[in-house]
Amino acid sequence: MGTALVYSAAALAEIGGCFAFWGWRRLGWSAWALLPGLASLALFAWLLTLSEASGAGRAFAAYGGVYVAASIAWLLAVEGRMPDRWDLVGGALCLLGAGVVLWGGGANR
Repeated sequence: MGTALVYSAAALAEIGGCFAFWGWRRLGWSAWALLPGLASLALFAWLLTLSEASGAGRAFAAYGGVYVAASIAWLLAVEGRMPDRWDLVGGALCLLGAGVVLWGGGANR
C-alpha cells in the first residue's frame, strides 16, 4: 500500500475516532459512540505500521502533516464549516513538511 494511501486512511481513522470522543463530550452523543471511536483509533495505529518510512518517528512526523490537512478537509466535509485561507495555507505547509520528512535527502536510509 502506498504511503499516501496509508496516511490518508490513517488520518480518516484517527479523525473519526477522535471525533467520536468530541461528539460524546461536546455534542451530547451517547457513550456508545466511544466503541466505534476506539476501534477507529486502533485501526489508525495499525495503519501507521504500514508506512514505508524507515523509522517510527519519521513515519509519525510525516503523518502529522497529512493529519493536519485531513483535519481541515474534515472541517468542511463533516462539520460543514468553510476553512479560511489560513487553514488552507497551514495545511499546504504541513503537507510540504511531510514530503520533506519522507522524501528529503536520505530520509529512507
